[in-house]
Amino acid sequence: MLSRLMSGSIRNLEREYNCTVRLLDDSEYTCTIQRDAKGQYLFDLICHHLNLLEKDYFGIRYVDPDKQRHWLEFTKSIAKQMKSQPPFTMCLRVKFYPPEPAALIEEITRYLVFLQIKRDLYHGRLLCKTSDAALLASYILQAEIGDYDPGKHPEGYSSKFQFFPRHSQKLERRIAEIHKTELIGQSPEISELNFLQKAQMLETYGVDPHPCKDVSGNAAFLAFTPFGFTVLQGNRRAHFLKWEEVTKMKFEAKTFHIYANQSEDRKIILTYFAPTPEACKHLWKCGVENQAFFKLEKSSQVRTVSSSNLFFKGSRFRYSGRVAKEVMEQSAKIKREPPEIHRAGLVPSRSCPSITHGPRLTSIPRTRRRAVHISIMEGLESLRDSAHSTPVRSVSHGDSFMPRYRGRLGEGSEVGASVISDEAYSPSDSVLPTPVAENNMELAVTRHLNGAPCSIEEERESEAGTPLEGQIAEFGPNGRVLRRGRTRLLPPSDVEELNKFIFSVLRLFLVTIGLLFALLLLLIMLTESDLDIAFLRDIRKTPEFQQFHFEYFCPLRRWFACKFRWMGGFLISN
Repeated sequence: MLSRLMSGSIRNLEREYNCTVRLLDDSEYTCTIQRDAKGQYLFDLICHHLNLLEKDYFGIRYVDPDKQRHWLEFTKSIAKQMKSQPPFTMCLRVKFYPPEPAALIEEITRYLVFLQIKRDLYHGRLLCKTSDAALLASYILQAEIGDYDPGKHPEGYSSKFQFFPRHSQKLERRIAEIHKTELIGQSPEISELNFLQKAQMLETYGVDPHPCKDVSGNAAFLAFTPFGFTVLQGNRRAHFLKWEEVTKMKFEAKTFHIYANQSEDRKIILTYFAPTPEACKHLWKCGVENQAFFKLEKSSQVRTVSSSNLFFKGSRFRYSGRVAKEVMEQSAKIKREPPEIHRAGLVPSRSCPSITHGPRLTSIPRTRRRAVHISIMEGLESLRDSAHSTPVRSVSHGDSFMPRYRGRLGEGSEVGASVISDEAYSPSDSVLPTPVAENNMELAVTRHLNGAPCSIEEERESEAGTPLEGQIAEFGPNGRVLRRGRTRLLPPSDVEELNKFIFSVLRLFLVTIGLLFALLLLLIMLTESDLDIAFLRDIRKTPEFQQFHFEYFCPLRRWFACKFRWMGGFLISN
């Protein structure tokens, strides 16, 4: 507590802060901001640096010391939002996925969205069947290395690149086959456009999953897409609600509720539990912003939303910015020469190595793999800040995911849930959940970065690195689990919930005292003042008020006056 106060006092003495923003191509933009600079100022600096006009789809993400991700609010001071000490480190990411990314007006915007979706593909957030995976990877290959050249690209060249968390040699051969035969002559712009057109047809396009649990304690992932709210559970999409059907979202502590009207006689309430109260609040704010952006016709329709039904309780939040329809109308008015795009090419990525050099480490013995992993541990902090809130575990891209037409997305919210994969949609330690133990995460991060396959036992061990609801595990020197168990210790989140409950009761008490004080002032004004106001004169003439005045108020006033005189005389005599 004392260290936080001291760090805050030291930070208040500084007039300028250094800020570093990691961009989607893994380059860094460094600037100096004033102490009272707001988020909009920093965002405008980055967009000017990128020569970006269609900027409403993007946002700035940062991670607090508790490993919780946040979106930077543009209307608030940067220094007040950041809980860490300067210099500040943030990253530029796609915040609102365009419903049709290939229809974006400017090529620079399409290129940045392409980089984000490529990142989603690598981290497993964008699921697809084998044929789609091979086609998407071949588009990336064509956009970054151009046409196949036997002199430059020897046999097995596609195995040197990492497009997915895990993939087989059969998939690598298929990627190379498509790149050699079907994409000859395609420019980087055309390949990226084809990539976007293919990606937007997938059901998991735009999914930014948040880890939760349902009322039965089963793991689930909640996400907000351009088309609505979705719940991924097991290997199925358990629920899907269009934005037009969602009527309200609210949260209290770690509990998240979403209300929807699917028809006149069908109203549903979905309840889920987030890992921490902070994660639940972040989930709620993301839902409020996505619904306002994709559902409303005008930004003037945006209203302040409360997380509770009681006016004295809960959080209040208001989306600040333009909505999707306004953004598309404004984009149609852009008249300028297309800005020059500096593509990253085959520069190794630090925070998201979707294209990495060197052979895969699947053939390296397990005893040697740990030594190889040490060389890439420096990029761990970059990885934490780079991705979206909760990624998914490495999945086999089998022929299991069948994309549906967008017109049928709303069919069957609870009945007939669609299958998204043969394996369960579950968290991966390749990207930081919220929150996790730092030492357990690093081992799993390095394994996934190099595409090393994990057995079922290893995946269970990596899941043990993020214990939930009292689950604990002990690790040996080699990172393997020695013992698991459960504990009934009171977690810090329960203490926070108790504090919030006490503050809520105190707030209710203060509101009640304030109302009683206001009524007392009104009573004194009615009985003691000589103000000749119309509504006061009418109240004084009523029989009920006169009876109250002579039978209750006057005796009570005389009693108080007598007591005050007695106390005054007693104090004077002493």
